[in-house]
Amino acid sequence: MSRILILGGGGMLGHKLCHELSGDGHQVFATVRDKANSYREYAEVFAGATLLEGVDVLDESALLEALNRSSPEVVVNAVGIVKQLPAAQNRLISVAVNSYLPHRLALCCRQRQCKLIHISTDCVFSGRHGGYTEQSPSDAEDVYGKSKFLGETDASQPSALTLRTSFIGRELHRPTHGLVEWFLAQKGRVKGFRKALYTGLTSRELCRVISLVIEKHRDLAGVYQVASETINKYDLLMLIRKVYGLDIEIEPQDDFVCDRSMSAEAFTKATGYSAPAWAAMIKDMHDDPLPYSSWHC
Repeated sequence: MSRILILGGGGMLGHKLCHELSGDGHQVFATVRDKANSYREYAEVFAGATLLEGVDVLDESALLEALNRSSPEVVVNAVGIVKQLPAAQNRLISVAVNSYLPHRLALCCRQRQCKLIHISTDCVFSGRHGGYTEQSPSDAEDVYGKSKFLGETDASQPSALTLRTSFIGRELHRPTHGLVEWFLAQKGRVKGFRKALYTGLTSRELCRVISLVIEKHRDLAGVYQVASETINKYDLLMLIRKVYGLDIEIEPQDDFVCDRSMSAEAFTKATGYSAPAWAAMIKDMHDDPLPYSSWHC
């Protein structure tokens, strides 16, 4: 088993990594910006992890202290200025967190002879074309997509692996920002976009991918896309509604067109991994033993 440092332990992906990787027997450390006692409500999540509180990853001394305290063999960068936040339009913050930080971490990991796994996004693409590969040029037009592309590591940095992907999942804190928590909180009618195509994973499934890399494919470097079978956002909401037994009307809409579908052929060839079907991933998300409904009541 490995010593793992997760940056962004309170986020949608970070908290799942804490729970899943510690459950696999790894020694997990996780940075959070708040005081550790603000996470007491989520004891089931962090019982197997050591929280490093008050860490601003842009504070060089705080970041180095977290690395020194954890002495990791693997660092997972789950920190990011996500598209839904107002800060995503702030160029200074977006570039610092999404662009500069991953390369700073790659250098730190090279110096410490450990591995960085950095999480990128399908939003490096505009969605005008679809079927994107690792060789497809980034054509994002917004600050978020451009800054995330600049943060991707490459094969010249053997200490680092960038997983370009997208994910949906449950969240701890309110206000929440993702599709799943938004949809579960709805009443009445919502729109479902049939021409918005998606090849992400659930956060729980992405944790399994990261675990696979840590345990069996730590030598991978450069950018690899991790993707599922293509689904449109209308069908995705319909599937979530069915599995969760929700009384929500979903109105099909065709006016919004966006195809950020990606090919995961290279990652499958390198690792043998193929994502489960969407029905299986949504059921797995629903069957998660963590008590999200009690946290959000």
